[in-house]
Parts: sequence; structure tokens; C-alpha cells
Amino acid sequence: MTRDLLGRHRAVLPDWLALYYEDPLEITHGEGRHVWDAAGNKYLDFFGGILTTMTAHALPEVTKAVSEQAGRIIHSSTLYLNRPMVELAERIAQVSGIPDARVFFTTSGTEANDTALLLATAHRRSNTVLAMRNSYHGRSFSAVGITGNRGWSPTSLSPLQTLYVHGGVRTCGPYAHLDDRDFIDACVDDLKDLLGHTRAPAALIAEPVQGVGGFTSPPDGLYAAFREVLHERGILWIADEVQTGWGRTGEHFWGWQAHGRSGPPDIVTFAKGIGNGMSIGGVIARAEIMNCLDANSISTFGGTQVTMAAGLANLTYLLEHDLQGNARRVGGLLIERLRAVAAQVPHVREVRGRGLMIGIELTRPGTDTAAHDAVSAVLEEARAGGLLVGKGGGHDTSALRVAPPLSLTVAEAEEGAAILERALRSL
Repeated sequence: MTRDLLGRHRAVLPDWLALYYEDPLEITHGEGRHVWDAAGNKYLDFFGGILTTMTAHALPEVTKAVSEQAGRIIHSSTLYLNRPMVELAERIAQVSGIPDARVFFTTSGTEANDTALLLATAHRRSNTVLAMRNSYHGRSFSAVGITGNRGWSPTSLSPLQTLYVHGGVRTCGPYAHLDDRDFIDACVDDLKDLLGHTRAPAALIAEPVQGVGGFTSPPDGLYAAFREVLHERGILWIADEVQTGWGRTGEHFWGWQAHGRSGPPDIVTFAKGIGNGMSIGGVIARAEIMNCLDANSISTFGGTQVTMAAGLANLTYLLEHDLQGNARRVGGLLIERLRAVAAQVPHVREVRGRGLMIGIELTRPGTDTAAHDAVSAVLEEARAGGLLVGKGGGHDTSALRVAPPLSLTVAEAEEGAAILERALRSL
């Protein structure tokens, strides 16, 4: 049955639509932190639909909210008043940390970043954008145009002029040998020099933790130091929180808060986990920025009632059950367990991350050369052992991505770590 479905997939869908595994997997249902495939095999899910099933599979509170809302009305567009959309916007504005916040809902992180770029360039009247090397911001034309990861950038054409900044990857690149303070100083000096060679950009867009890039991040405080330079010149800071938001990093509710010394971002984008699998994305910005557009705009599917009901139920559950605290506690145990394993596996260059957002970088033993085949082999071996994980990386890097739902238990963390240990030792 799976082979038949694979043939049908290949016959009607694009060749560039990537599938994991040599024998691709059809997931038919899930519950809690587990999913099942079409053959009835059960897996512990440590990737959550690319960090999207953030809370749990088939969470009763969310499924009930979706079912009840679907029984009333599913959709009406933004041309009509929408109570669930207003209520979720109020909650998000409250927790955003942005003063006088306005919220606009989209259907994806790509569309959220697209909207943020529209707002920033319109507000600043500039089409120049600063982005981080090794970054990923989505698959639309403008989002691809600012993505700093060649593996996810199929064209050099872009409506924007993009300049790439150092700093998103701590352990690779020309400043990797420096200590954290000197690393930040060097990146700030590079930013200042870059700004001396161009007209003032509209904004810097940056992921606090680079997701597709392999869960890499700079030292805490880098973007705070950047913000001081940007603010002097009126340049906006866009924090792409599509993967880091809602408490996944454990220590903070938003990834930008590790860099909050100089104040919050001007714009925050979000998606993925807030809907727990439903298609929700969005933008949070100060009113003066959000309201800067001088033409009409709507969203046909952004903020639709059924997805807003899901987001409200999910955010309420997340806050009431302190899933941020659980990510900090269980994630801390998991990362230490994986580091203990990594110390005995020559292929592992680094285990990094925070909370339940963990990257395991693999290289050829004794070198800094990416080991893409080893990542694929571990992915397959982990699946055979009953565990699903992700992968990522950028310029000459390759990493496993570990990002379970935030309700992960200690026992499940230990179970997953044991499967990963066997998979890593099999290299």
C-alpha cells in the first residue's frame, strides 16, 4: 500500500518535494508523543511535523475546540468580525513583549515572514534587507531571496537586495575560535563595516535559533548588541520565531528574550507550534509599523475561525500546564544524556541547543567535514528503533534535529535517548 502511494505521489507531485527515508513513511494517526504508520508500527515522535505538533498529538482540548467550532462556522475571511481571531490576537499581544502590539494572522511561517518584509520595507522605504548566514525563512519568492542557506535557495532572483551578516553559527566560520565576548564584538564590528558600504537597510531578520540550519545559535546577547547599532540608524529588527516561539527553548517564552537587553524586536513572526498542527502563522508589530500600509489588504484564510479556536485552546493549555518549564526541565535532562552519548561517538562534533530544541552535528571522525551520509544512516536506524527525528544543516554542516512535543515526559526522553544512542553507535 505504501509503495502504491509513493508511486502516486511521484506521479502528481513535484520532484523537489522532499521525503524522508529510503522507504517513505505514511503517518496515519497519533496520540500524545507517539504516531503510527500505515503498517501499524508505533514511533516516538521527536520531530512533531517539523516542530509543529508542539503540545501533543490529538490533544483533547484542541480537538474538542476544532470540532465545536467546525460545527458552528469554519471560515468567513477577515472581511467580517471574527471573535476567535480577536481573542487569540489579544492573548498573543499580551505575551509578545512588544508595546502597543498589533497582530496579523497568516496561514504559514513563510507568509508571516513575507508580511514582515512588506511592513519593514514599506515603513522604511527601502528594499535592502540584512539577513544571517545559514538562515532559512520560508519558500516564497521574497523569503527564498533572503534565505542564507544554499540548500534551500533555488534561485538568486529576488525583489529585495539582501546583505548577509556573520553570527548565526557559533562554532563555524571566521570567528569560531574567539570567546563569546570577542565573537560578539567581531560580529558587531562586521555589521558596522557592512552598513558603511550600503544605503540604510529596512531591517535585519534573524532566527534566534536557526532551525533548518541545524539548530545553531549565537552567544546570548548578540542580537541585543546588533539592535543597538540598528536602532541608531532607524533599522528595524525582525525576530523570526517560527520555530523558537511559545517556550520551546525552555529558558524563555520567545527566543529573542536571550537577546533582550536592548529591548524587544520591532516585529516578531510566528507559526508552527501555536496551532499544534493547524495552519496558523502571524506577525506581531508595534502599531506604527503594522499600520504603515497605505493600501487595502485582507487575508482570505489567515485567522479563519477553526484555526483560531485551535490556537486559543493550544495556547491556553501550554500556559496552564507550564510546558515552557517542562521543556526546560526535560530538555535539560535530554541534552545532558545525549552529550554523554556523544562523548563516546567519534562522528559527533557537537550536541547543542536549549530546551526541547536540540541539534546533534555529525562530521567525519577527526575532521570538521560534514557527514551527510551519517545523518541519513542515523535517521534510518532511529526509525527502525521506533524513533522519528529530523535533520538539517547549512554550509558544510550536517545535523540531526531533535524537537519533541513540549509535553514530553522524563521516561519518554530517556526512551528516545536510548534509541538515538543505539543509532549513533551503529555508525
